[in-house]
Amino acid sequence: MYTAQGKIKRDTLLEEHLPMIRRQALALQVKLPSGIDLDDLIQAGTLGLLDALQRFDPSAGASFSTFASQRVRGAMIDELRTRDWLPRSVRRNARAVEQQLYKLEQRLGRPASEREIAAEMGMSLQEYRQLLSDTNNGHLLPYEELVAENGEPEAGPEGPMSPFAALLDREQRELLITAIDALPEREKLLMALYYQEELNLKEIGAILGVTESRVCQLHSQAIKRLRARLAAL
Repeated sequence: MYTAQGKIKRDTLLEEHLPMIRRQALALQVKLPSGIDLDDLIQAGTLGLLDALQRFDPSAGASFSTFASQRVRGAMIDELRTRDWLPRSVRRNARAVEQQLYKLEQRLGRPASEREIAAEMGMSLQEYRQLLSDTNNGHLLPYEELVAENGEPEAGPEGPMSPFAALLDREQRELLITAIDALPEREKLLMALYYQEELNLKEIGAILGVTESRVCQLHSQAIKRLRARLAAL
């Protein structure tokens, strides 16, 4: 793995870890809008791997594979964050939903139904569901967004952690678990299938007995519930 001078044999490591880049890109792509090209993710991940080759310090105690995986995922997420495909009006409406949702559920003392939320927003159920579909495209990796808005932890000896890993290591983890437990059962199941089981939208839809577009709507609604609850803590 190292030369006599202790330097990493970069060409060998690069070749060994290229399949990992493609696996990570495919895992992200199934959670993204259809307009995101796989090659763009792979390109960003490759740059992340090259960065890892330059920055890796074997004396830090971590394996190169672990360090590189974090760098690759971080590079892909950074690439996605540079793309702002949602109009400001849609983002503004999404924020309004979160604010009204929190107030409504505080008043009701339970999770609000879609019809109740739509009525609170002064929308028809169809208009509200369309808003959920529109804003779901803005939540590429919801847990990462939650971390980004509440401040990311400082880099450790291995370099910056992925936002999701960072969240799991922070006190917010318990708050997030509590917020997820408070979700309606169907949305709680969806989150488990999506993030823990890593199923794609089609697979989740088959389990829930709904279409892929409906899974997107429910996912968007679950994220808004979580964001509203966490923002109030």
